[in-house]
Amino acid sequence: MKRKSEVFNCFKEFKVTIKKQSGYNIITLRSDQGEEYTSNDFEAFYTQQSIRHQMTTSYTPQLNGVTERKNQTIFLYGKKSIKAKKLPKQY
Repeated sequence: MKRKSEVFNCFKEFKVTIKKQSGYNIITLRSDQGEEYTSNDFEAFYTQQSIRHQMTTSYTPQLNGVTERKNQTIFLYGKKSIKAKKLPKQY
């Protein structure tokens, strides 16, 4: 995907792929308040496919708890690895 204008077509393909691979439908799409997910085409598609669109508050990654916990785990693992290898603190 090279342009944001391609997001709608990519999402439709993604939805079909998810349905084929897992057998489940997308019920909710959570996105930031980016314009690529709020176009008229997207809004019509959400309604047609019975997809709820939830938008997160701008600049609040804390709302995405799973990702934040994984990021914290990776950060702590890296910090411990650096300490175990006795590398300089700048790393």
